[in-house]
Amino acid sequence: MISEKLQNAINAQITAEMWSANLYLSMSFYLQKEGYDGFATWMKKQSQEELDHAYNLADYLMKRGGEAKVDKIDVVPQGWGSPLEVFEHVYKHECHVSQLIDELVNIASEVKDKASQDFLWGYVREQVEEEATAQGIVDKLKRCGDHSGILYLDDKLGQRK
Repeated sequence: MISEKLQNAINAQITAEMWSANLYLSMSFYLQKEGYDGFATWMKKQSQEELDHAYNLADYLMKRGGEAKVDKIDVVPQGWGSPLEVFEHVYKHECHVSQLIDELVNIASEVKDKASQDFLWGYVREQVEEEATAQGIVDKLKRCGDHSGILYLDDKLGQRK
């Protein structure tokens, strides 16, 4: 059985993942409105990935005898500036999520739940990749220089599988 402290922390992370999904969906809508269909497609897929994280965390809780809950999900921002500003926000947000997941690992360690530590290390590794991907997109957008470069990157990111 999972400890109440860890269960509460994982439930908070489920809500955070759902907020992230809404954030990326909002970004997708904004980018599509601005004519960046490829960036919008990338964000929709990122939104789904965040929902998948929430589902996986909930499944894990239930397998361990816990109870998964969804708390109130706050409103997300609705507008940004350039694609660069959007992806800088993504990078900053992914760094924040990494801190949240690190704290989950710390709680699992504190309550001496090795199974949860092992499970959560998978999220730590995935977060490293998500941060690196966001930083890579920011770096590419900074190097684009002109609008044609941004449109090329928009097309490339729209091919995300």
